[in-house]
Amino acid sequence: MKKQLLDQIIKKKKNKDEFAIIINITNGKSCIYETNKPIDKNFEKHLEQIKNYFEKKKNGIIENTDIFVETYIRPIKVIIVGAVHISQYLVDYAKSLNFEISIIDPRGYFATEQRFPDLKIINKWPEEAFKEIETNENSALIALTHDPKIDDPALQHALKNKFYYIGALGSKKTHENRCKRLKEAGFSEEEINLIHGPIGIKLGGKSAPEIALSIIAQLVAETYKK
Repeated sequence: MKKQLLDQIIKKKKNKDEFAIIINITNGKSCIYETNKPIDKNFEKHLEQIKNYFEKKKNGIIENTDIFVETYIRPIKVIIVGAVHISQYLVDYAKSLNFEISIIDPRGYFATEQRFPDLKIINKWPEEAFKEIETNENSALIALTHDPKIDDPALQHALKNKFYYIGALGSKKTHENRCKRLKEAGFSEEEINLIHGPIGIKLGGKSAPEIALSIIAQLVAETYKK
């Protein structure tokens, strides 16, 4: 691989661009693939297969060829609202996954660097905190505080910005009350039904790490539905 190409790859990784490295493992020829950009002529005839690998976020050798595709997908922004005990386990589970975690909690005694080292922590109310985070339909929200003053504004932001995953902790009764408040705030039943509440897949666990595992499993499942 040429130094010029390596420099481009390093720059793209640093910028968190989405791209794929295409390598012919027989002759060593390689290039970068990006959506809607021309590809090196040595790989033109395999363009459709390369696009398929890239869109499915897959790595591997294209069948009946010597062409290896390695994809680099932009980390998914996951905003956790509530620096609670469950959040610490969520962060641990997410470390090896393609998630860029931020924590919002106006309660400074919960959201500290000691509890969440090397993590973006915003000690502000959601309305202010979201001004510091660029979000879109590829973002995810996990609301964990049980406090409507904190969770509800965050859920409203996620619904308005069409986050692909929205989950909120709480019992069925808590979620029913949450849904009533959102309806009163002007959200439709269809929009409200997009919220996973109670959050997480049904594993049967009750402890903080078990609840965190059920949440991260649901998040990963929804991520691969995108």
